[in-house]
Amino acid sequence: MPVMTAQEVMDLIPNRYPICYIDRVEELEPDKRIKAVKNVTINEPFFQGHFP
Repeated sequence: MPVMTAQEVMDLIPNRYPICYIDRVEELEPDKRIKAVKNVTINEPFFQGHFP
């Protein structure tokens, strides 16, 4: 179970799609470390034109 969802992350930081690269936070040690996940698919905007 995530520590924070994507919506909770967006409530804390100003970044939004397509710049926000966090789907969920799995682990958090404030002021020390964070483990976050971004699910990536071939449909992401940064892949457009990347592969022939």
